[in-house]
Amino acid sequence: MTRLRVDGEAAGVPAAAQLTVHRLVQESLTNVLRHAPQGTRAEVRVSCAPGAVTVEVTDDGRAAGTGRPGSAGAGLGLTGMRERAAAFGGVLEAGPRPGDGWRVFVRLDPGGAS
Repeated sequence: MTRLRVDGEAAGVPAAAQLTVHRLVQESLTNVLRHAPQGTRAEVRVSCAPGAVTVEVTDDGRAAGTGRPGSAGAGLGLTGMRERAAAFGGVLEAGPRPGDGWRVFVRLDPGGAS
């Protein structure tokens, strides 16, 4: 099961930044499907505020060191996600959550696109 929560209005976010958010969420959920065990629940939170868009994708699957393949963060997917975030003056954090699960957090500055 996946839940989505959106706060704020995307109307002021440039189309290119909206597409980047879409791709970041898509890649994060693809990673959940690839690396977490069946039955894992995911939550996507997108927040749009003046000057910033944040995206957080979390899951409750097994974390690094507990048999989750590819959880060391060295995959090309995370590299591409970091590059997408950087194109909008943003940063990406990804890693295991305390206990079980994985978290991806991105903060974009749509006005700071390079």
